[in-house]
Amino acid sequence: MLSISDTGHGMDPSVMEHIFEPYFSTKSEEGTGLGLAVTHGIVKAFGGDIRVTSKPGQGTVFKLFFPLIKDEASATVKPRGPIPKGDEHILLVDDEKAVAEAERRMLAHLGYTVTAKTNSAEALEIFRSQPDSYDLVITDMTMPHLTGDKLARELMRIRPEIPVILCTGYDKRLTLENAKALGLRDLLQKPVARRELAVTIRRVLSRD
Repeated sequence: MLSISDTGHGMDPSVMEHIFEPYFSTKSEEGTGLGLAVTHGIVKAFGGDIRVTSKPGQGTVFKLFFPLIKDEASATVKPRGPIPKGDEHILLVDDEKAVAEAERRMLAHLGYTVTAKTNSAEALEIFRSQPDSYDLVITDMTMPHLTGDKLARELMRIRPEIPVILCTGYDKRLTLENAKALGLRDLLQKPVARRELAVTIRRVLSRD
């Protein structure tokens, strides 16, 4: 267990119930609201848990719990093979400029042609003007104007067979089953690792 505490302003229950939600922030101009959502996702990925105690005026304590490893790690690491690449045209949508640029570079290094947009309404318009120019759409979930699921719905009205991959932070309500029920091809949890992204793209495109 790793315990981290501060002597800051603390939080009331109405704030605490939202702190792991992507883009939730009590700072009006600073921060993205992704820090705790990403942290929660990483801890959960390792089979751990986070517990928080806080009171206004008394600071906050975060306790991160990780499972005990009883067996020694194997000295032999199995090769995972090369990361799959491609040459298709991808429409990438994320309202966070830094995230959009990082993912654009990642996809470009994998061989793809990428059109990146930080405005979902603008992305919808350029898709409407050239719907056959794109082989795949990768979109964030939580965005102003049009959320990722609503954007996907509009894109599929224009071109029903367009494959869409939805990226999301910590959101217990959104599952792969829910995403597929909406017509989406796959769901990726942020932060997205390069290999996971590459494999998911090839799986979706080869299925199509």
